[in-house]
Amino acid sequence: MAISRTVKHKTKSLIASKHMLKSITLASFLESTVVPVPLEAVLVPLMQARREQLWLIALMATLGCVLGAIVGYALGYYLFDIIGEWVTQTLSSPEQVEQVKTKMSQEGFWFVLTLGIAPVPFQIAMLSAGATQFSLPLFLLATFIARSLRYFGLAVVVYLAGNKAEQLIRQYKTKAIVLITVIVLLLWWLSTLVSS
Repeated sequence: MAISRTVKHKTKSLIASKHMLKSITLASFLESTVVPVPLEAVLVPLMQARREQLWLIALMATLGCVLGAIVGYALGYYLFDIIGEWVTQTLSSPEQVEQVKTKMSQEGFWFVLTLGIAPVPFQIAMLSAGATQFSLPLFLLATFIARSLRYFGLAVVVYLAGNKAEQLIRQYKTKAIVLITVIVLLLWWLSTLVSS
C-alpha cells in the first residue's frame, strides 16, 4: 500500500517535470539493472497525461532498458564469478541460474527475447548472456525487440483506449503477456525447423 502511494506521488511529480524524459530513461535503466519492479505503474499514467509525447516516452523507456542491459551484460561478462552467488541467492536459485546459462548457450537470441517479454527478472538473462559470452549485438537486438514490444505495446493501448488504458492493462495484462510469449515461442520453434 505504501509502495502504491509512493509510485502515485512520484508519477504526479514526474508528469509536470521538464526532466520527464530523462527521468523515464533513468527509471527504465534502474528497473532493468537493480530494481526489478514493473515500470508500467509509472509509464501508463504518465503516457495518459502526456499523450503528445506518448511515442517518445515509449522510446526513452526502451533506450533506458537497453542501456541497463549493456551494464548487466558487462557485469555478467566481467564479474559473474564475484557477484553470481549474490544474484543467485537474491533473484533465483543455483538450479535456475544453471538452467538459464544452458538455455543461453543453446538458444540465446530467442531465450533473451522470451525473457524480455515474460514477467520474470530480466537481470538473470543479462548476467547469463555476459557470463556465457553470448553475442552482444544479438543480445542487444533481442533486448530492444522485447522491450519495444512491451513499452510501445503500452503506448498503443493508451493511444487507442485513452483514460481507460490503465484499467484495460490491469484486466488483460497477463493474457497479453501469455499471447505474445506464445507467439515468440512459436517463431522460435519455426526458426529451429528452418535452420535444421
